[in-house]
Amino acid sequence: MCLRREYMNTLSRKEIKILIKYLPLFEEKVLLKVLQIPLGETRSYKWVAESIGLPKCARRVGKALSKNPYPFLIPCHRVIRANGALGGYVLGIEVKRFLLDLEKKAKSVIMKNVDKHR
Repeated sequence: MCLRREYMNTLSRKEIKILIKYLPLFEEKVLLKVLQIPLGETRSYKWVAESIGLPKCARRVGKALSKNPYPFLIPCHRVIRANGALGGYVLGIEVKRFLLDLEKKAKSVIMKNVDKHR
């Protein structure tokens, strides 16, 4: 498993928790929740706020995500507005759109290959 992680250049949830431990508790909770959003899927800022027990803090979630120190490790691009609009992204809206489209395509290819091997 360790070799596979090195090859995939990913960190475990435990390792990411260590990296973000210095952040304020609210930001840490938001980023850890965002880690749970599956590849190729999106959730709203409101969903994140409700999931961490603060249903009226959707704007605060957005602010926390704008401070994400590891946007390539913690997929904050998967969080969108409740109305389906993309919202903002620290690396720009074009990058957010590109990453979301790329993940949807990647998930589709992965699922096709999984189905072939069943």
